[in-house]
Amino acid sequence: MDSLYATHQYLLKNTQVPLRRKLMDEINWGDRLIGIKGSRGVGKTSTLISYAQENFNPSDTQCLYINLNNFHFTVKSIVDFAEEFCMKGGKVLLIDQAFKYSNWAEELAECYDRFPDLQIIFSASSLVRLESDRYQLKGKVSKYNIRGFSFREYIELKTGLTFPSFSLDDILSNHTDIVREITSEVRPLAYLSKYLKEGYYPFHLENQNFFENLLKTMNFMLEIDLMTINQIEQSYLPKIRKLLYLLMSSSPCNPNISQLSQEIETSRATVMNYIKYMEDARLFNLLYPLGEEFSKKPAQIYAHNTNLLYASVLGNLSEQTLYETFFYNQVNKQYPINLGRKNNHFLVDTKHDFFVGNQMKGKFNPDTYYAIGGIERGERKVIPLWVFGFLY
Repeated sequence: MDSLYATHQYLLKNTQVPLRRKLMDEINWGDRLIGIKGSRGVGKTSTLISYAQENFNPSDTQCLYINLNNFHFTVKSIVDFAEEFCMKGGKVLLIDQAFKYSNWAEELAECYDRFPDLQIIFSASSLVRLESDRYQLKGKVSKYNIRGFSFREYIELKTGLTFPSFSLDDILSNHTDIVREITSEVRPLAYLSKYLKEGYYPFHLENQNFFENLLKTMNFMLEIDLMTINQIEQSYLPKIRKLLYLLMSSSPCNPNISQLSQEIETSRATVMNYIKYMEDARLFNLLYPLGEEFSKKPAQIYAHNTNLLYASVLGNLSEQTLYETFFYNQVNKQYPINLGRKNNHFLVDTKHDFFVGNQMKGKFNPDTYYAIGGIERGERKVIPLWVFGFLY
């Protein structure tokens, strides 16, 4: 255990978290079992380390970070380790890469029952459904989802300034004042194109080739997370990779499931399952009319964020594609999104129709909100697209 404490101390002393995420204030840190979900690369490990840095001295042995990738846990169970940790005065166990351990959910549930004075905070893939009866954690775990940087957070990173986030109602009713407040300190449009290319994932801060890093992360999502959690044989990986490319290349698209099944040589039902798995991995967003959901065919499939498009598609990306993808990604964290009514792109929170584009088209519709790219300020129901990047 000494080597694990040494690693813990090193991480707390040497990990620099560039931005304190809003999620840190949303989590009820008093809960005994906390699951932090998210796709690869969005900062789950940093969240665990940040919690320890804010609440414990690196040498304080009451808190310990462990990664279940460590070979020690091929012979040591989580329960036995937790018992030993508690006997030595441990209070908070931070567990990274939990799903890499075969019986992780069952053993976390057992720890919850056996060690009432122990708090466990663990990270999990976005593919894991913690609320499922399959994982025996129902009623015990408090789950939270972490996402990549919002446009607001990206601007804060680049400028050192601090801005509040706003609710959707705030933006719809008061966007002119919000814009005036923000633009008095910064010109958001100067940062938008760079954010769309490489601002969503925290590792854009690393001194590495961003797109090579993102492609590697995407392949890990498929090869390790998706295949392992859904117990898919590795021989089917080329089909899933091809399906991902076909969907990214045509995003946003109204998928022809029969054609896709022919392209990757598998059944329609399997194609639909693969699409759902990739949605769970935060590679795609599926758009349905109000009242419909999986397992029906989605009306549209969008890349989960614009960075994925730039990494996957070698050709030019249209502004329209980028703007719609950005809007869906930023708004969908807190508000349900469905297919828009009457030729609009999106229906947000079951009641607000939105047209998204680089300019208004056709006659102004007083029942529609217009999220327009390329403008810094709006009026009435014409709202600058970038403002929706300040929802979280």
